Amino acid sequence: MKKNVLIIGAGGVARVVAHKCAQNNDVLGDIHIASRTKSKCEAIVASVHEMGNMKAEGLLESHALDAMDVAATVALIKHTDTQIVINVGTAFLNMSVMSACIETGTAYIDTAIHEEQDKICETPPWYANYEWPRKAECEKAGVTAILGAGFDPGVVNAFARLAKDDYVDDITDIDIVDINAGSHGKYFATNFDPEINFREFTGTVYSWQDSQWKENEMFEVGKEYDLPVVGKQMAYMSGHDEVHSLAKNMGSPNVRFWMGFGEHYINVFTVLKNIGLLSEQPVKLANGDEVVPLKVVKACLPDPSSLAPNYTGKTCIGDFVKGTKNGNPAEVFIYNVADHKEAYEEVGSQGISYTAGVPPVAAAILVASGEWDVKTMANVEELPPKPFLHILGQIGLPTCIRDENGERQLDFSK
Repeated sequence: MKKNVLIIGAGGVARVVAHKCAQNNDVLGDIHIASRTKSKCEAIVASVHEMGNMKAEGLLESHALDAMDVAATVALIKHTDTQIVINVGTAFLNMSVMSACIETGTAYIDTAIHEEQDKICETPPWYANYEWPRKAECEKAGVTAILGAGFDPGVVNAFARLAKDDYVDDITDIDIVDINAGSHGKYFATNFDPEINFREFTGTVYSWQDSQWKENEMFEVGKEYDLPVVGKQMAYMSGHDEVHSLAKNMGSPNVRFWMGFGEHYINVFTVLKNIGLLSEQPVKLANGDEVVPLKVVKACLPDPSSLAPNYTGKTCIGDFVKGTKNGNPAEVFIYNVADHKEAYEEVGSQGISYTAGVPPVAAAILVASGEWDVKTMANVEELPPKPFLHILGQIGLPTCIRDENGERQLDFSK
């Protein structure tokens, strides 16, 4: 049984993680949150108390930490007697935080692949560039490292595994669709860190088709989906983390990711990209100073956490899985619908942060209980999906299904 959680990061997703850990502190034990800016951590701690989200009497503390400093992270893990680290800081931190966890024998959970600040859209499969080569280190140290345990990647990986286990014997296609049908009322904004958000969409779109990597440009391939609750929505094939692990682990010749975008977002994004403002490479100003255009754009846009109070509408994220069952054609759509307003009322965050922040807490609960404490590195689809999805339903993200038997919420208690 593992206890005591250290949350690294203090953005919108970290806020959700902190609230959800607090709601389950009878299982998870002491809760610590650390970031370079301690005041942000203190504000999250205050919000947990203000909203009454501590389930039991217990420790909830904030700390200042530069998580790029492995020695400092090791020291904080030891000082707090942490046994589970949930890393929801910037993706640039992953390798440093993982190193600290391996050194201390601490379970590690993240929600996105590692990235280097000066590189965008590296050669696929992305996990092979940084994470997977460290699996042997995790096994030697007996460290559980769960990769990509957000929603996408994360829950959608579990959806794919559930489809393979119960609904489709021989999978031919996995199409992951992420639609945000909500409105934040701003002229232009991103739902999470603009720097990471834009980096996803400025490089090559990699998809797994006919058992090989295929390359497209962003917004080159679009498709309209008719989805539960949110209705007909236009989505575009995009590069995304989970494609790279599912292509390796699921045996499907086709794995694609589709994200919804409105015309206004596409227009603004295209202008910013075409004039070079989304570049991660420094440019020299007239006075000789250097700036990174992408960081300037980030500084000019609204903080994603500021969108929450006025956000309305819903999200729908799920997997269309096709293939055969008992020799006959089979198709299933496994999905979740989340509400921005409900997320704000519960934890003070918008729905995108909520869907990203609840799943790593469910993963932490399973590590704490031992069910997912596998003492090695694993992507979510390599782990039993039903315990994960069952806990998610209990703590805010129920799983639904659409197939030949209609639409319904799945009952994982049976």
